Amino acid sequence: MKHIKGIMLIVTGAMMWGTTGPLTEWILKSSGMTVNFLLTVRLLVAGIGILGFLQMTKKPVFEVWKTKYWGRQLVVYSIAGMLGLQYSFTTTIQESNAVFATLLQFLGPLFIVAYTSIKVRMWPPRYQVLGIIGTLLGLFLLLTNAKFDQLLVSKEAIFWGLILGITFAIYTLYPVRLMGEWGVLLVVGWGMLIGGIVLGTGTLIWRSEEWILLSNLKIFLIMACIIFFSTIAFVLFLSSMKYISPVLTSILSTMEPLTTMVISVAVFSTSFGFWQVIGIFLMLICVTWISVASEKDEKYSDGEHIN
Repeated sequence: MKHIKGIMLIVTGAMMWGTTGPLTEWILKSSGMTVNFLLTVRLLVAGIGILGFLQMTKKPVFEVWKTKYWGRQLVVYSIAGMLGLQYSFTTTIQESNAVFATLLQFLGPLFIVAYTSIKVRMWPPRYQVLGIIGTLLGLFLLLTNAKFDQLLVSKEAIFWGLILGITFAIYTLYPVRLMGEWGVLLVVGWGMLIGGIVLGTGTLIWRSEEWILLSNLKIFLIMACIIFFSTIAFVLFLSSMKYISPVLTSILSTMEPLTTMVISVAVFSTSFGFWQVIGIFLMLICVTWISVASEKDEKYSDGEHIN
Protein backbone atom coordinates (compact mmCIF):
# COMPACT_ATOMS: atom_id res chain seq x y z
CA MET A 1 0.00 0.00 0.00
CA LYS A 2 2.86 2.40 0.79
CA HIS A 3 4.29 1.81 -2.65
CA ILE A 4 0.97 2.64 -4.30
CA LYS A 5 0.66 5.72 -2.07
CA GLY A 6 4.06 6.92 -3.26
CA ILE A 7 3.07 6.48 -6.89
CA MET A 8 -0.18 8.40 -6.35
CA LEU A 9 1.66 11.24 -4.62
CA ILE A 10 4.22 11.72 -7.37
CA VAL A 11 1.72 11.42 -10.21
CA THR A 12 -0.60 13.99 -8.60
CA GLY A 13 2.31 16.30 -7.82
CA ALA A 14 3.65 16.01 -11.35
CA MET A 15 0.28 16.90 -12.84
CA MET A 16 -0.02 19.96 -10.60
CA TRP A 17 3.51 21.05 -11.46
CA GLY A 18 2.72 20.51 -15.14
CA THR A 19 -0.18 22.92 -14.78
CA THR A 20 2.12 25.72 -13.66
CA GLY A 21 4.17 25.62 -16.88
CA PRO A 22 1.58 27.04 -19.30
CA LEU A 23 0.35 29.50 -16.66
CA THR A 24 3.90 30.72 -16.12
CA GLU A 25 4.40 31.00 -19.88
CA TRP A 26 1.31 33.19 -20.15
CA ILE A 27 2.46 35.46 -17.31
CA LEU A 28 5.95 35.92 -18.76
CA LYS A 29 4.90 36.47 -22.36
CA SER A 30 1.60 38.32 -21.95
CA SER A 31 2.02 40.55 -18.90
CA GLY A 32 5.62 41.71 -19.19
CA MET A 33 6.54 40.27 -15.79
CA THR A 34 10.16 39.15 -15.40
CA VAL A 35 11.46 35.81 -14.14
CA ASN A 36 13.10 37.43 -11.11
CA PHE A 37 9.95 39.18 -9.93
CA LEU A 38 7.64 36.22 -10.58
CA LEU A 39 9.88 33.76 -8.75
CA THR A 40 10.61 36.04 -5.81
CA VAL A 41 6.91 36.63 -5.16
CA ARG A 42 6.07 32.96 -5.65
CA LEU A 43 8.79 31.69 -3.31
CA LEU A 44 8.27 34.27 -0.59
CA VAL A 45 4.48 33.92 -0.46
CA ALA A 46 4.58 30.11 -0.54
CA GLY A 47 7.42 29.88 1.99
CA ILE A 48 5.76 32.26 4.46
CA GLY A 49 2.44 30.48 4.01
CA ILE A 50 3.85 27.02 4.74
CA LEU A 51 5.95 28.11 7.73
CA GLY A 52 3.03 30.16 9.06
CA PHE A 53 0.80 27.09 8.89
CA LEU A 54 3.40 25.00 10.74
CA GLN A 55 3.77 27.69 13.39
CA MET A 56 0.00 27.76 13.96
CA THR A 57 -0.02 23.98 14.39
CA LYS A 58 2.68 24.28 17.08
CA LYS A 59 5.44 22.68 14.99
CA PRO A 60 9.08 23.52 15.93
CA VAL A 61 9.74 25.73 12.91
CA PHE A 62 13.09 27.16 14.10
CA GLU A 63 14.47 23.98 15.69
CA VAL A 64 16.36 23.02 12.51
CA TRP A 65 18.64 26.07 12.86
CA LYS A 66 19.95 25.01 16.28
CA THR A 67 22.23 22.44 14.64
CA LYS A 68 24.85 23.77 12.21
CA TYR A 69 24.89 20.52 10.23
CA TRP A 70 21.18 20.62 9.38
CA GLY A 71 21.24 24.38 8.91
CA ARG A 72 23.99 24.11 6.29
CA GLN A 73 22.14 21.32 4.49
CA LEU A 74 18.97 23.39 4.42
CA VAL A 75 20.77 26.40 2.95
CA VAL A 76 22.43 24.29 0.25
CA TYR A 77 19.12 22.67 -0.66
CA SER A 78 17.32 26.02 -0.70
CA ILE A 79 19.77 27.59 -3.14
CA ALA A 80 21.05 24.71 -5.29
CA GLY A 81 17.87 22.64 -5.19
CA MET A 82 14.76 24.75 -4.67
CA LEU A 83 15.88 28.08 -6.15
CA GLY A 84 18.07 26.41 -8.77
CA LEU A 85 15.26 24.23 -10.08
CA GLN A 86 12.61 26.94 -10.08
CA TYR A 87 14.86 29.58 -11.63
CA SER A 88 16.19 27.35 -14.41
CA PHE A 89 12.71 25.98 -15.17
CA THR A 90 11.13 29.44 -15.38
CA THR A 91 14.01 30.87 -17.42
CA THR A 92 13.82 27.95 -19.85
CA ILE A 93 10.12 28.72 -20.33
CA GLN A 94 10.97 32.35 -20.99
CA GLU A 95 13.64 31.44 -23.55
CA SER A 96 11.44 28.84 -25.30
CA ASN A 97 8.07 27.61 -24.00
CA ALA A 98 6.52 25.48 -21.27
CA VAL A 99 6.54 22.30 -23.33
CA PHE A 100 10.23 22.53 -24.23
CA ALA A 101 11.08 23.22 -20.57
CA THR A 102 9.42 19.97 -19.51
CA LEU A 103 11.51 18.03 -22.03
CA LEU A 104 14.79 19.49 -20.77
CA GLN A 105 13.74 18.91 -17.15
CA PHE A 106 13.70 15.19 -17.83
CA LEU A 107 17.43 15.16 -18.32
CA GLY A 108 17.25 14.91 -14.53
CA PRO A 109 16.59 11.15 -14.41
CA LEU A 110 19.69 10.57 -16.54
CA PHE A 111 21.86 12.31 -13.94
CA ILE A 112 20.06 10.46 -11.14
CA VAL A 113 20.50 7.05 -12.75
CA ALA A 114 24.19 7.76 -13.36
CA TYR A 115 24.72 8.91 -9.76
CA THR A 116 22.80 5.99 -8.26
CA SER A 117 24.62 3.46 -10.45
CA ILE A 118 28.01 4.78 -9.35
CA LYS A 119 26.92 4.83 -5.70
CA VAL A 120 25.75 1.20 -5.62
CA ARG A 121 28.44 0.05 -8.08
CA MET A 122 26.17 -1.70 -10.53
CA TRP A 123 24.34 -1.10 -13.78
CA PRO A 124 20.71 0.02 -13.50
CA PRO A 125 18.02 -2.60 -14.21
CA ARG A 126 17.28 -3.21 -17.86
CA TYR A 127 13.62 -2.21 -17.52
CA GLN A 128 14.68 1.11 -16.03
CA VAL A 129 17.01 1.91 -18.90
CA LEU A 130 14.43 0.90 -21.50
CA GLY A 131 11.74 2.84 -19.62
CA ILE A 132 13.80 6.03 -19.65
CA ILE A 133 14.63 5.63 -23.33
CA GLY A 134 10.98 4.98 -24.17
CA THR A 135 9.80 7.94 -22.10
CA LEU A 136 12.31 10.31 -23.67
CA LEU A 137 11.39 9.02 -27.11
CA GLY A 138 7.73 9.69 -26.33
CA LEU A 139 8.63 13.19 -25.16
CA PHE A 140 10.57 13.78 -28.35
CA LEU A 141 7.61 12.75 -30.47
CA LEU A 142 5.29 14.92 -28.39
CA LEU A 143 7.42 18.00 -28.82
CA THR A 144 8.59 17.59 -32.43
CA ASN A 145 6.07 15.39 -34.23
CA ALA A 146 9.14 13.44 -35.45
CA LYS A 147 10.64 16.47 -37.20
CA PHE A 148 14.17 17.23 -36.03
CA ASP A 149 14.14 20.83 -37.21
CA GLN A 150 11.29 21.67 -34.80
CA LEU A 151 13.60 21.13 -31.84
CA LEU A 152 15.77 24.10 -32.75
CA VAL A 153 15.82 26.68 -29.98
CA SER A 154 18.15 29.40 -28.81
CA LYS A 155 21.50 28.65 -27.17
CA GLU A 156 20.18 30.31 -24.03
CA ALA A 157 17.26 27.88 -23.87
CA ILE A 158 19.59 24.88 -24.27
CA PHE A 159 21.96 26.23 -21.58
CA TRP A 160 19.20 26.81 -19.03
CA GLY A 161 17.61 23.49 -19.97
CA LEU A 162 20.83 21.64 -19.11
CA ILE A 163 21.06 23.52 -15.80
CA LEU A 164 17.42 22.53 -15.24
CA GLY A 165 18.24 18.84 -15.62
CA ILE A 166 21.12 19.09 -13.14
CA THR A 167 19.16 21.06 -10.54
CA PHE A 168 16.23 18.63 -10.90
CA ALA A 169 18.60 15.82 -9.93
CA ILE A 170 19.94 17.81 -6.96
CA TYR A 171 16.42 18.69 -5.87
CA THR A 172 15.42 15.02 -5.99
CA LEU A 173 18.42 13.42 -4.28
CA TYR A 174 19.85 15.97 -1.85
CA PRO A 175 17.00 16.55 0.65
CA VAL A 176 16.16 12.89 1.36
CA ARG A 177 17.88 12.80 4.78
CA LEU A 178 16.89 16.38 5.55
CA MET A 179 13.27 15.60 4.85
CA GLY A 180 13.41 12.37 6.85
CA GLU A 181 14.73 14.23 9.89
CA TRP A 182 12.56 17.37 9.79
CA GLY A 183 9.56 16.62 7.60
CA VAL A 184 8.52 17.61 4.10
CA LEU A 185 6.59 20.79 4.92
CA LEU A 186 9.35 22.30 7.03
CA VAL A 187 12.01 21.62 4.38
CA VAL A 188 9.87 22.95 1.54
CA GLY A 189 8.77 25.98 3.55
CA TRP A 190 12.29 27.05 4.51
CA GLY A 191 13.59 26.16 1.06
CA MET A 192 11.11 28.48 -0.61
CA LEU A 193 11.56 31.29 1.91
CA ILE A 194 15.37 31.22 1.76
CA GLY A 195 15.31 30.94 -2.04
CA GLY A 196 12.95 33.90 -2.26
CA ILE A 197 15.06 36.01 0.11
CA VAL A 198 18.27 35.26 -1.80
CA LEU A 199 16.71 36.05 -5.18
CA GLY A 200 14.80 39.07 -3.93
CA THR A 201 17.86 40.54 -2.22
CA GLY A 202 20.05 39.96 -5.26
CA THR A 203 17.57 41.69 -7.57
CA LEU A 204 16.46 44.45 -5.14
CA ILE A 205 12.87 43.32 -5.49
CA TRP A 206 11.55 46.14 -3.29
CA ARG A 207 12.58 48.65 -5.98
CA SER A 208 10.78 46.80 -8.78
CA GLU A 209 8.13 48.64 -10.77
CA GLU A 210 6.36 45.33 -11.48
CA TRP A 211 4.33 45.40 -8.26
CA ILE A 212 1.70 47.40 -10.13
CA LEU A 213 1.06 44.37 -12.36
CA LEU A 214 -0.52 42.54 -9.43
CA SER A 215 -3.31 45.13 -9.35
CA ASN A 216 -4.63 43.48 -12.54
CA LEU A 217 -7.20 40.90 -11.33
CA LYS A 218 -6.43 38.37 -14.08
CA ILE A 219 -2.69 38.49 -13.44
CA PHE A 220 -3.27 38.32 -9.68
CA LEU A 221 -5.49 35.23 -9.94
CA ILE A 222 -3.10 33.42 -12.29
CA MET A 223 -0.20 34.20 -9.94
CA ALA A 224 -2.27 32.81 -7.06
CA CYS A 225 -2.86 29.59 -9.04
CA ILE A 226 0.84 29.27 -9.88
CA ILE A 227 1.82 29.69 -6.23
CA PHE A 228 -0.80 27.22 -4.98
CA PHE A 229 -0.18 24.49 -7.57
CA SER A 230 3.62 24.73 -7.43
CA THR A 231 3.67 24.63 -3.62
CA ILE A 232 1.42 21.56 -3.39
CA ALA A 233 3.40 19.91 -6.19
CA PHE A 234 6.68 20.35 -4.33
CA VAL A 235 5.21 18.91 -1.14
CA LEU A 236 3.74 15.88 -2.93
CA PHE A 237 6.95 15.30 -4.88
CA LEU A 238 9.12 15.21 -1.77
CA SER A 239 6.52 13.21 0.18
CA SER A 240 6.57 10.48 -2.46
CA MET A 241 10.23 9.77 -1.73
CA LYS A 242 9.24 8.34 1.66
CA TYR A 243 7.63 5.42 -0.15
CA ILE A 244 9.48 5.04 -3.48
CA SER A 245 13.04 5.57 -4.64
CA PRO A 246 14.33 8.89 -6.06
CA VAL A 247 14.92 7.22 -9.43
CA LEU A 248 11.34 5.95 -9.68
CA THR A 249 10.05 9.29 -8.40
CA SER A 250 11.82 11.18 -11.16
CA ILE A 251 10.66 8.77 -13.84
CA LEU A 252 7.00 8.80 -12.76
CA SER A 253 7.09 12.59 -12.82
CA THR A 254 6.96 12.28 -16.60
CA MET A 255 3.23 12.72 -16.09
CA GLU A 256 4.09 16.41 -15.93
CA PRO A 257 4.59 16.93 -19.70
CA LEU A 258 1.31 15.19 -20.44
CA THR A 259 -0.45 17.68 -18.20
CA THR A 260 1.49 20.55 -19.75
CA MET A 261 0.42 19.46 -23.22
CA VAL A 262 -3.25 19.26 -22.23
CA ILE A 263 -3.18 22.71 -20.61
CA SER A 264 -1.30 24.12 -23.60
CA VAL A 265 -4.11 22.93 -25.87
CA ALA A 266 -6.69 24.69 -23.72
CA VAL A 267 -4.73 27.92 -23.24
CA PHE A 268 -2.75 28.27 -26.46
CA SER A 269 -4.97 26.17 -28.79
CA THR A 270 -2.09 23.80 -29.53
CA SER A 271 -2.92 20.93 -31.89
CA PHE A 272 -1.38 17.45 -31.97
CA GLY A 273 0.06 15.67 -34.99
CA PHE A 274 0.03 11.94 -35.63
CA TRP A 275 3.46 11.28 -34.11
CA GLN A 276 2.60 13.38 -31.08
CA VAL A 277 -0.35 11.09 -30.35
CA ILE A 278 1.99 8.11 -30.70
CA GLY A 279 4.30 9.82 -28.22
CA ILE A 280 1.48 10.19 -25.68
CA PHE A 281 0.68 6.48 -25.81
CA LEU A 282 4.36 5.56 -25.65
CA MET A 283 4.83 7.62 -22.50
CA LEU A 284 1.75 6.14 -20.83
CA ILE A 285 2.92 2.60 -21.60
CA CYS A 286 6.44 3.27 -20.29
CA VAL A 287 5.22 4.92 -17.08
CA THR A 288 2.80 2.06 -16.40
CA TRP A 289 5.50 -0.52 -17.10
CA ILE A 290 7.96 1.16 -14.74
CA SER A 291 5.31 1.35 -12.00
CA VAL A 292 4.49 -2.36 -12.22
CA ALA A 293 8.16 -3.37 -12.13
CA SER A 294 9.19 -0.84 -9.51
CA GLU A 295 9.58 -3.33 -6.66
CA LYS A 296 12.84 -4.34 -8.30
CA ASP A 297 13.82 -0.69 -8.37
CA GLU A 298 13.37 -0.38 -4.60
CA LYS A 299 15.85 -3.18 -4.03
CA TYR A 300 18.22 -1.66 -6.54
CA SER A 301 18.16 1.78 -4.89
CA ASP A 302 18.63 0.29 -1.40
CA GLY A 303 21.78 -1.46 -2.61
CA GLU A 304 20.61 -4.92 -1.66
CA HIS A 305 22.36 -6.47 -4.65
CA ILE A 306 25.69 -4.68 -4.51
CA ASN A 307 28.38 -6.82 -6.08
